[in-house]
Amino acid sequence: MKTATVRELRNEFAKLEAWLGEGEEICIEKRGQAIAMLSPMSKKEKPFKMPDFAARLEATWGDRVFSEKEVAEMRAYELEGEEG
Repeated sequence: MKTATVRELRNEFAKLEAWLGEGEEICIEKRGQAIAMLSPMSKKEKPFKMPDFAARLEATWGDRVFSEKEVAEMRAYELEGEEG
């Protein structure tokens, strides 16, 4: 495990990034006290990816357009549940 100071983190990040790329863990110190640990992302971990809501809507509804009658029926059905 390598160690680096806050100053090195700020001024020499490229060097620390190279260490992380090599798989090294880095202990960050401030005034001689360890304050954080940096570790490389494992190869298996993938960053969170937002779902594609537009594609999901397209897959569910396609080019579907509701008629005025269908919309009125859906609204009546929703209001029916609120009144009961």
